[in-house]
Amino acid sequence: MEQMKVNSPKLFVCTAIENKDEIEERYEKAYINFQSLVADCSEKEAHDALNNAVCKNHEDISLGMLMSILTEPQNSTKCYRDLTLITRDGFTCVLNNLSNLILERYLKFHDTTRNQLLWLVKEMIRNSVSGVDSVCWNLMRYASGGDITPKNIFLVESLLDIYIDNKSWLDKYPVLICMVVYTYLRLIEDHNVPHLMTLRQKEVNFVISLIREHFDEILSLGRDLVRLLQNVARIPEFNQLWQDILLNPKTLSSTFTNVLQLLQTRTSRRYLQSRLTPDMERKLVFLTSQVRFGHHKKYQEWFQRQYLATPESQSLRSDMIRFIVGVIHPTNELLCSDIIPRWAVIGWLLTTCTSNVAASNAKLALFYDWLFYDPEKDNIMNIEPAILVMHHSMRSHPAVTATLLDFLCRIIPNFYPSFSDKVRQGIFNSLQQIIEKRVLPNLQPLFDSPKLDRELRTTVRDTFKEFCSNGEGVSGLREEGIEDLPRGGPDEPAFSDDEDETTPIIAEDTDDDDLPLSEVRARERPELAAALPTALRPFAETLLDERTAAAATALLNACTPPMPTPIALADLFAAVLQDLPPLKISANPTPSELDLNLSSPIFSMFELLFANSNDSKRKLILETFKEIHAQNSVPSVGFSLLFYLKICYEKDRRVERDPAKKRNVKFKMDIYKTYCSNLELKIVECLVNDFEKCQECDSNILVWLISDVYREFKDQVQNHIKLLHIIVSTIDAGQLQRLVCLTLQGNLMMFKTDDFTTMLTTSLNWETFEQYCLWQLLTAHEISVEDVLPIIPKLSYREHAEALTSVLLMLKQEKPSQEVVRQMFCRTVDDEDTFVVSTVMYWCQDYEEKVADLLAVLLSTRYPGTSPNKRKRPGKHTIPPNAPPSAELVLGHLEQIRICCVEQDDMSIFKTECLQKALQHSQSNSNDNLKRQYMDLFSLAWEDELPMLRRARKMASNSMPLNQNLHSSNEDSEEEEIVKPKQAKRRKKAISDSD
Repeated sequence: MEQMKVNSPKLFVCTAIENKDEIEERYEKAYINFQSLVADCSEKEAHDALNNAVCKNHEDISLGMLMSILTEPQNSTKCYRDLTLITRDGFTCVLNNLSNLILERYLKFHDTTRNQLLWLVKEMIRNSVSGVDSVCWNLMRYASGGDITPKNIFLVESLLDIYIDNKSWLDKYPVLICMVVYTYLRLIEDHNVPHLMTLRQKEVNFVISLIREHFDEILSLGRDLVRLLQNVARIPEFNQLWQDILLNPKTLSSTFTNVLQLLQTRTSRRYLQSRLTPDMERKLVFLTSQVRFGHHKKYQEWFQRQYLATPESQSLRSDMIRFIVGVIHPTNELLCSDIIPRWAVIGWLLTTCTSNVAASNAKLALFYDWLFYDPEKDNIMNIEPAILVMHHSMRSHPAVTATLLDFLCRIIPNFYPSFSDKVRQGIFNSLQQIIEKRVLPNLQPLFDSPKLDRELRTTVRDTFKEFCSNGEGVSGLREEGIEDLPRGGPDEPAFSDDEDETTPIIAEDTDDDDLPLSEVRARERPELAAALPTALRPFAETLLDERTAAAATALLNACTPPMPTPIALADLFAAVLQDLPPLKISANPTPSELDLNLSSPIFSMFELLFANSNDSKRKLILETFKEIHAQNSVPSVGFSLLFYLKICYEKDRRVERDPAKKRNVKFKMDIYKTYCSNLELKIVECLVNDFEKCQECDSNILVWLISDVYREFKDQVQNHIKLLHIIVSTIDAGQLQRLVCLTLQGNLMMFKTDDFTTMLTTSLNWETFEQYCLWQLLTAHEISVEDVLPIIPKLSYREHAEALTSVLLMLKQEKPSQEVVRQMFCRTVDDEDTFVVSTVMYWCQDYEEKVADLLAVLLSTRYPGTSPNKRKRPGKHTIPPNAPPSAELVLGHLEQIRICCVEQDDMSIFKTECLQKALQHSQSNSNDNLKRQYMDLFSLAWEDELPMLRRARKMASNSMPLNQNLHSSNEDSEEEEIVKPKQAKRRKKAISDSD
């Protein structure tokens, strides 16, 4: 065996210093196992051995055979045939593992492995294996653009030959057809070199045939199809296709009206993603989600060496920009962090481009979603990077901003002259959306910057005059005296029709690339102050310098007509608050600690709301908060307001000496309600959002606010699932104990009985500690067993162990009742599930007689066939949720109880008179199958003597008569109380250890 392991073939190319990873070890182990089964066996013996082994471990045998196919060409045909014979899932396991192997390890494959992979794909296609199209999709992602190395060309041509040879198979997969067209349209652009002309012609012929035959499906590719077709428009076949698209659209499809139909359809992210290899995608995602701004240069240099070092790779920049723009959409938290933003990565891709053609295509890729932007259908995240590249490059790389603005102006009349008005409207929609969504505070500094060439500034002003207005236009206030500022010298970038550009020499101290993001933002201060009235600008400068509540109060007190706009004030406070440390308190904050937290400028704005100042200033503050919320630049405003109101509430209570007056101190919840109303959000939506942000900031603040929030907004928040989940996913054991103590003191009420079942059912998917916290809180609130009964049948002992354990401990404190037993016996019978057995056996210690009577009633009244003339009950799939358990379920649980009693050598419960009669009655009405299945259980019914009870009490035969409804077929009999059961010995109720 050891020798076999040493000589096992290799899937991957590994260097001497690389250790085997878990994937390689898994495949090697599976291969060795497979070889051990078939070594030195005849064909029949090998088949028998494989069939026996695959029943026990289907996946490992399949993987071993897959590795043999991929590494041993001489055995691949026979091994594939054997795999076809033994597969139990139609190759699902093989296809899933093959796709994962391609996505994770394709670049490390041996040449033999790559050849065999293509052979295997061809064989599966030839045999119409279901699901092989997904393998083709993943494999095509490695047919990379910007790469004409032999290995890549081999893959490109091999896949093309597979599709040509199996066109009838390809015709069945519309999504794969779109992928093939999109991929090869992009690759044709790179294959315009002499030694690849034969391949290119083959690609052209095949892609043209697919487009013309499947144009209805191809329409779903949207606007990026047009972009790729433009790049190959000079090829005669595509030139003719363009003529038909523009002049004879109906010849392509009866549903196709004109090219505008394509341009107004956004391309799916899956196609934008498909033009980067999985390895490139992982690196770009890492760069834009993990690397801090100012620490990114080494990563970018590595990326450039790896993927952008050759002249052919220049065309790859457009693919990367389309991917960043259309696929990477950061969360709000990421946008507010110091992680390198998308605009910085795109700016790097633009500034390092060395080809004029590639640079033009990269600009088009950046602005492409602008051209036909529709706010109703398109995404603001697709247009945001372009405006931010121009905005941030103006200071350190003005030539980049200049060339992008020039491109934007030129593209309106030149993209497609017949649709110039549509392109203009799309770009104007984009700029309008940028202002409305507060991506930039205003466009005036960008469009009228003194760093731009005079001719370009004139062109920009003429093109976008609506956004360059004087006074209070949509773009904000115009800078005073801007015409008197000095113009650029002879080194200013100039633009020509052929897009010739020279890289400007940038002074080292103006380069932002190595600065932290906070410093880059700090350089925007003049723009922030300029948007305010002149009288307020000194106060704004002081606030930006000091960032204190006192400076903010001085600014707000100085706000007199003409008042600043909410937009300008929001931008100023957002810049001030962005880099301040988050609010933090200890578990038991002191008054001085709380006062220290009030030094943040945001609390000066709350003071104006709290003090009921004049209406105009109050309205200004509320509108400013609305703007801050809209641009989501300061996510902490809501919970900071709750924090401030709580501090004021505690201060007022400390001031009052009289206990009666102290109880009458009110929490100013009306201020928070006004804040929510002004945002046009429901209170509970605001609370959930604010608690989410508070969760990320400081868990101690969240716990400190809980009791007040649940008191003041109890109608909205009690039983609210999402809010509850935020709490239990945040707190630790000490904070949980604090909440339990508040509950026991009567200061916290988190639950109500309405819609209780929905809340509990939803919580079953939470993490273990989250569910533990929930059930501890439920126990502290003394939730009754009746509230949790409906979920008992739904709880899986494997998946819902936390909830099941909590319910079990809750039942431990209760006396047995008909409704509880009914719900318990509705659970599915499973030998490993001991919930019912454990509960019943525990109850039998003190309430054996009552438990026996309850089980007897349940078995007798719900047994099918009680009446020979009774109509057959509906099948198990039509039983309503609250229906009683079937006889099969009751018998199944009783059988489990019987086995437990046998193990404990105490069968007393089955020898009670009521259960004896119920078993006899059940046996007489059971079919032969049930009698055989529960033979041991029914055999207990024929015992003649009634032994001692579990607690050594004699059971008199007339002391516990069977309920009169025992033999009745009345469906409601289970709800009746047992007639005068013997009083069980009262046990002392266990004390909860919740706290």
